[in-house]
Amino acid sequence: MNTEQIIAEIREANLSYLMLAQSLIRSDREQALYRLGVSEEAVDLIASLSPAQMLRIASGSTLLCRFRVEDDLVWQLLSNHGRSAANDGVSRLHASILMAGRHQEAA
Repeated sequence: MNTEQIIAEIREANLSYLMLAQSLIRSDREQALYRLGVSEEAVDLIASLSPAQMLRIASGSTLLCRFRVEDDLVWQLLSNHGRSAANDGVSRLHASILMAGRHQEAA
């Protein structure tokens, strides 16, 4: 994949992310705050963006979304590394609890 293809993929991901974020915010603001991991001010701004503004913002070469998981334990739980598939549900639940706690700490 060359640089132009990567930038095109980033732009597409940005637009998809903004559209998803706006949809989440409009359907359930509280869930959007948790799932997106952004501030209330950011949620207000994203909710108010026009389609033209979203296109302009998405057209940059910087990826707007990022991985929220920066903890090795959460990555291990999500990937179920070294565990059987039978424990997958428990591992995902544990990871969700850890991430929800971090969301509360950030808020």
